[in-house]
Amino acid sequence: MADDVIKVKDLVKVYGELRAVDGITFDIEKGEVFAFLGPNGAGKTTTVEMIETLRTPTSGTIEILGLDIKKDRTEILKRIGVLPQEFSSFDRLTVEETIKYYADLFSADCDVDSLIALVNLDEHRKQLYMNLSGGLKQRVGIAVSLVNDPEIVFLDEPTTGLDPRARHDVWNVISGLRDEGKTIFLTTHYMEEAEVLADYIAIISKGKIIAYGTTNELIDKHFKTINVTIKGGGEGVVQIAKGMGMPIKSTENGNITVEASGNDQIVEFLNNLKSKNIRYTSMDIRKPNLEELFLVLTGEELITQGSDAE
Repeated sequence: MADDVIKVKDLVKVYGELRAVDGITFDIEKGEVFAFLGPNGAGKTTTVEMIETLRTPTSGTIEILGLDIKKDRTEILKRIGVLPQEFSSFDRLTVEETIKYYADLFSADCDVDSLIALVNLDEHRKQLYMNLSGGLKQRVGIAVSLVNDPEIVFLDEPTTGLDPRARHDVWNVISGLRDEGKTIFLTTHYMEEAEVLADYIAIISKGKIIAYGTTNELIDKHFKTINVTIKGGGEGVVQIAKGMGMPIKSTENGNITVEASGNDQIVEFLNNLKSKNIRYTSMDIRKPNLEELFLVLTGEELITQGSDAE
């Protein structure tokens, strides 16, 4: 498509006997947030580093903004920004000085004031980097990745180790970048982060893309049931579910989660609870989430610390 800013086709990376990336293909459109997910050792980091021009593919092609990564690396680097995992800067520079330093380093004609405002750091501009919280440091890192006004921004685990408030602050910055028309390539170990931010998601496992689409598309494709959790209902809930042939997913702390085939079965289930006079404190109805999908597809839970061992 004309709006594709990243095009990966039949990409392969081999290290000796290891086929770290095994013939993957995907496209990313302009202005979208694309989340790239995978367990440790899946080939995620290797793929991203090839797209960032840091590693050379064994075979296959990568086009960035219509440019070939092998022939046009210098031009590509001018038009992308990268926030590495565990970004760090100079302790005794202020926020403003840090951004100016990196702008000068990359010979970028950068509007520092606008950039500070974009990442919501106005009230911290005179603070030393060493005195910033983890979330503020990540926002400085995002600002640094934007000093050359890139069209595509690569964010590698931008909220790892942050508390929930700081994480949401970074999410707001990322959403703001999308509103500014930037294309975001996001790698993350947080499923909620991908669900909240990403327009499209790709999951890689053992060097291959095993799922690609929006969150809803992926969940609808791989799950045909709806989870119903009844809190405080006791054994009576279990018996009714079994009588209706509804699988029991869990019975923990008095909370019973069953699988329903659809809305009609949910209505029948609730009517049966009422007719049997089974009392309960509350009820929750939801589809399986992205974390459950990831576990089903890869057989692994995402580790929330560390990076790919490749």
